Amino acid sequence: METTNLFLAYFGFISLLTAVITSIDKINAKNGSRRVPEDFLLTLALLGGSVAEYIVMKLIRHKTRHKKFMAGLPVLIVIQIAIIVGLWIYTQRG
Repeated sequence: METTNLFLAYFGFISLLTAVITSIDKINAKNGSRRVPEDFLLTLALLGGSVAEYIVMKLIRHKTRHKKFMAGLPVLIVIQIAIIVGLWIYTQRG
C-alpha cells in the first residue's frame, strides 16, 4: 500500500474512532452512565483525531464549556497541520 494511502487510512480510522467515542461519551453523560475519561478523549485527539473530535463536539454540544477542549483542540489541530505540511515538504525534497 502506498504511504499516502496508508496515511489517509490511518487518519480516517482514528477520526471515525474518535467521533464514535466522543458520541458515546455524550450519550453516557445524558444517561448518567460511566463516562469516557477526558484524558482518553484528549489522547485520541493527539493521535490524529483532533479535527473529528472538535467537529463532533461542536455538532453535539459536548464539552463545549471545557477550555482544555475548546481552546486546546484548535491549537492541537494547528500543530498537527504544521507537522503534516513539514513532513510533506521534507519528503518532496530531492
